[in-house]
Amino acid sequence: MTHVDKALVCRDCGTSFTFTAGEQAFYASRGLMNEPGRCPSCRSARKAGGSGSPFGDGYVHYGPFASFSGRTPRQMHPAVCAECNQMTEVPFLPRGDRPVYCSDCFNSIRQAKSGQPEAGSGRVRRSP
Repeated sequence: MTHVDKALVCRDCGTSFTFTAGEQAFYASRGLMNEPGRCPSCRSARKAGGSGSPFGDGYVHYGPFASFSGRTPRQMHPAVCAECNQMTEVPFLPRGDRPVYCSDCFNSIRQAKSGQPEAGSGRVRRSP
């Protein structure tokens, strides 16, 4: 399949850019079906997480390990911990039909279910 350069318009800045035959071949080799909607400079700025993010101000970014290697900000949602009744933030939308825990209570419950002593509790688990 031969590819021909295409002139496209960036959805962010409105400038015209060329989607080269080489880029088209690369997209096809990766199984990407859609043409890019942003020019290379807007794509770079978006990946770098520059100001004016299209995600809006409601999104909080907690570093490169928060979500997809830092490429997309993770939206946090407020919730009340079902164990200690403290306000917390969780990376999912609480539905109301299941309890939500802060990280400390979640870790305590998980350790209790697994039979492991809590860190720093001084208890030693002995094998039979």
